[in-house]
Amino acid sequence: MRLAIATENGNVSAHFGHCEKFTIVDIENGAVKSKEEIGSVHHDCGSLPQLLGQKGVQCIITGGIGGRPMQLFSSNGIQVIAGVVGGLEDVIKAYVAGKLSPGQNLCSPEHHEHHGPEGCVRE
Repeated sequence: MRLAIATENGNVSAHFGHCEKFTIVDIENGAVKSKEEIGSVHHDCGSLPQLLGQKGVQCIITGGIGGRPMQLFSSNGIQVIAGVVGGLEDVIKAYVAGKLSPGQNLCSPEHHEHHGPEGCVRE
């Protein structure tokens, strides 16, 4: 399983599209096999889901995510776990142990009001 965790200062980022980096974690047989970090990029609708999909990511973990990227991941068979808060290492351990649960998505429609109804930047 390959995870991408939206990361900010060693914690799960509250906003998928505005995190400082993504931590890519490969899990095999119940153990972390590798970890790498990739810098976040300026995004428009669909670029981050496409980039992470090309990297073989099967699951996204974030504090909050807009409706449009969530739909794009879902339509490509990539699981989204939103509403996650906490330190990166604790979240990885919880995921590996099968104890990570989604919470309330931290990106509300009001949060994205200035970006449009789907939460995407209109350029």
